[in-house]
Amino acid sequence: MSAAPEVISRSFGLARAGASKAPGQAAVRANGWWLAHRFLLLRRLSQLAIFSLFLLGPLAGVWVIKGNLSASLTLNTVPLTDPFLLAQVLATRHWPETSALTGAALVVAFYALAGGRVFCAWVCPVNLVTDSAAWLRRRLKISSGRAPRGSLRYWLLGAVLVASALTGTAVWENVNPVSMTQRALIFGGTLAWGATAAVFLFDLLIAPRGWCGHVCPMGAAYALIGHKSLLRVSARHSSRCDDCADCFAVCPEPQVIVFPLKGKAGHGPVITDRECTNCGRCIDVCAPRVFQYTHRLDHKRD
Repeated sequence: MSAAPEVISRSFGLARAGASKAPGQAAVRANGWWLAHRFLLLRRLSQLAIFSLFLLGPLAGVWVIKGNLSASLTLNTVPLTDPFLLAQVLATRHWPETSALTGAALVVAFYALAGGRVFCAWVCPVNLVTDSAAWLRRRLKISSGRAPRGSLRYWLLGAVLVASALTGTAVWENVNPVSMTQRALIFGGTLAWGATAAVFLFDLLIAPRGWCGHVCPMGAAYALIGHKSLLRVSARHSSRCDDCADCFAVCPEPQVIVFPLKGKAGHGPVITDRECTNCGRCIDVCAPRVFQYTHRLDHKRD
């Protein structure tokens, strides 16, 4: 991880705050159920809406979107291409069609502005799987397991591109849990569901928040795309923080919160770390409403 666990724990006062309660309960009491869950619900609505558009074709013959999250065509007009897939194709020394290049350019432009890992939190179906595993870990109070270093996903990204160059094929697409989870939800299949189950069990039993936070090279690619994005979360009202650690408990990348929240020297209130998924859960579960969405140039702190 990019920050030592003991440093994070000390910064949040976990020892005296106690982390046994379900995160977000205080926010429900203080702000109401909707404000304590709004961005989680909006994320699920976004994921469900995107999935439904893909599902309309196979089930109802209404082809709003053809393809999958790696490469698709909307209304037979707008192409969208996963930039990581395009990078693999280029590594094989095959020049893609113009539509694939256009689709990748559109995706890069959007996520460069909104934050690359917005894809991970608001679009990717694997997020449902890993969020479920994280929720169940808290419910069962599983404390065992250790996630690998976050840098692993960047090494895997490089390894996939090298392997694609050596084999002449887009290697990751053969095992991509994102495509396989989408395929499992639409078409079923033992292999597809097996890949989804493997990610769930990996996060539940072996590495907490391990897949999305430390392994997935697709997420690494989106993190690189959005590392200078405009949309950000800010701990603007950090003076209100009561060290309850609820934000730390629900954040898929908790190490990104510490310095903006605690006002460490040289760090403003804006979470500019490229690993932040802009999921908004820290905003949801914070009873004193420390966090808010803003832009990366907003350095106000109350």
